[in-house]
Amino acid sequence: MSRLLLDLGNTRLKWALSHDGGHRANGAVAWSEGVADALAGAWSALPPPEAVFGASVVDAPREQLIARSVATAFGREVAWLRTPAEACGVRNAYAEPQRLGVDRFLAMVAARADGLAPCVLAGVGTALTLDALAADGRHLGGLIAPGPRLMQQSLLGATAQVRPAQAGTIVEAADNTADAVASGCWLSATALIERFVTHMAPALGGTPTLRLGGGDAEALLPLLGLPAQFAHDSVLHGLAVWAAAQ
Repeated sequence: MSRLLLDLGNTRLKWALSHDGGHRANGAVAWSEGVADALAGAWSALPPPEAVFGASVVDAPREQLIARSVATAFGREVAWLRTPAEACGVRNAYAEPQRLGVDRFLAMVAARADGLAPCVLAGVGTALTLDALAADGRHLGGLIAPGPRLMQQSLLGATAQVRPAQAGTIVEAADNTADAVASGCWLSATALIERFVTHMAPALGGTPTLRLGGGDAEALLPLLGLPAQFAHDSVLHGLAVWAAAQ
């Protein structure tokens, strides 16, 4: 069965056309670009999928824009996944399950499907998200903080004197403002991840696998003092697992 999978993130939309579990085509487009035109061009040569599934952390108008693009290109409706209390062997820790970002839930679904639990999942994008997943699929909770780039933007927007003229380099102790801002923000993110892993390790039965996903994951990965692995398109992978179970 062919399925079009949609991951509507804060910064960009990622999509993949899968067939029997394998991706036949995929792409991404930033919200700052002409999304509708970009998708129309990318999808023009694709065969119509039999079903379309979407995961979204954006607002209703952007979801509606994408739904119209799908209807125009393929004559299909989007089945939107709203975060459940339990699915695909993962049990949501939130008392109000829908309050947990669907991207975080699907990253856990992908990790469990890959046999990685117990693990800690870090999503490094506009927000920095952390989640602990036990071996039996229980979500033990998590944290949310600004991502390193958002930290930098917030700092520059809220201060009068911190105005570096160029992008900084990440160092352990900076001797200029540009490096100090970049280093402080990116190393703050690594410190939070490392602390969360250390704090959750006893509840997870020992040092858990650490998996990083999101747009800035590859940049953050070498800064960590703990072993970690990069998760490529974990939301789409989790969405594929969920869609196959329907």
